[in-house]
Amino acid sequence: MAANDELRQFADNPKVGASQVFDVVTGAAKVEGLDSRLSNLLQAVVENGRLAALPEIAAQFKSLVNAQSGTSDAVIHSAFPIEGAALADVVASLEKRFGRKLNARVELDPELIGGVRVVVGDEVLDTSVKARLEQMKVALTA
Repeated sequence: MAANDELRQFADNPKVGASQVFDVVTGAAKVEGLDSRLSNLLQAVVENGRLAALPEIAAQFKSLVNAQSGTSDAVIHSAFPIEGAALADVVASLEKRFGRKLNARVELDPELIGGVRVVVGDEVLDTSVKARLEQMKVALTA
């Protein structure tokens, strides 16, 4: 929502007060009974003109929650869709490999040809056909 250009233009308008921006943001999010702590944070962000920083605040919060719970976000890039039991098997083997609980998300990437490329934080596990072909190319040209 904070990445919406129209909302950011509205928030940056000097004729619009912070309370109006807060009302629009909470109205756009369709939030009823907003927790007082979240409401205070949102109000502080809006009053200080930092609405553009809201996505980064959310990302940092999520990383802190993950660190406290001992989990990590994982992005599984695959050439083909992975669903159901196959996804559960892949996630279970990745959790053993990385030694922690993973919140996995699958993204399709047809350029991989086959296999998967897994990104967990700053760690990358690339078992794709594309990566193997690149390794063969390097070995043959060396």
